[in-house]
Amino acid sequence: MNYISLYQRELVTNHYQPKVFAYYFKQWESYNMPFHAHKEVEIMYVIDGRCIVDTLDESISMKKGDFILLDSNVSHRLIVEKESPCRMLNVEFSFIPKEGCFPSIKDLANENSNLAEFLLLGRPYAVLKDPNDIYYTLKNLVLELDKKEKDKEIVIQLQLAQLLIQISRMVIEERKNERDHQQANVYVKQTIEYLHHNYDCNIQVKDIGDTVNIHPGYLHRIFKKQTGFTIMEYLTSLRMEKAKMLLADTDIPVIEISYYVGINSRQYFSNLFKKHTNMTPIEYRKSVSQDIVKFSR
Repeated sequence: MNYISLYQRELVTNHYQPKVFAYYFKQWESYNMPFHAHKEVEIMYVIDGRCIVDTLDESISMKKGDFILLDSNVSHRLIVEKESPCRMLNVEFSFIPKEGCFPSIKDLANENSNLAEFLLLGRPYAVLKDPNDIYYTLKNLVLELDKKEKDKEIVIQLQLAQLLIQISRMVIEERKNERDHQQANVYVKQTIEYLHHNYDCNIQVKDIGDTVNIHPGYLHRIFKKQTGFTIMEYLTSLRMEKAKMLLADTDIPVIEISYYVGINSRQYFSNLFKKHTNMTPIEYRKSVSQDIVKFSR
């Protein structure tokens, strides 16, 4: 093979092992790198400061603790502003036919579901925030690479395996969180639609959960997380807005407005309305009528 991609099928059908071809710590200051690509996979880790990594698809701002995993032959460049120097650790590695007794990438993928899934993604790059694990693994890897011992290869393979498994876990968890977030958005949207169509009815969270087919407790949590309101808070606010519209635009008696917005207690409705508008329903209707009269004059 001319080069080995992280996502080349041969990695999981034949026996290969990772091998580091270059690594370095470097302080970059006021630097604008031209676009280039490596045959190797590259990890660019920001130890301190800030930088920008441009790919052909996007410009990525990175700061301390961020790192990017670039697949082989992905065109990119580094930009460091003069006022914000950046210290980085870079490691470039590829894959060679397996030697020795350490498990191959194929063997590791067979035992680790995250790594197996990761190797099928085909992503040209991944930008991640280090939870403090990756830097220590990278640092230990570099320290081991610097040693002169002849028998250091097994430890290097251990560090590389740990690094790939850690990164694959992060990428897969991020994908899962993105899918969960997207699904949560769907549930929240369905809930809001339900509330707007049924605000004049007696509504309980259980009813909405049954409609969108998820547990009401989970629905309550994701709705609050997505909107900043509980479902009942959102419903109450919606009902008050509908009540304001009815008071302003219709001649429906004030004592009947509460029933039009799904609240069966007139006193409770009046208290809620005053809490939201600082006026009673009667005061609100009078204020709107006065504004209309002033405007007509």
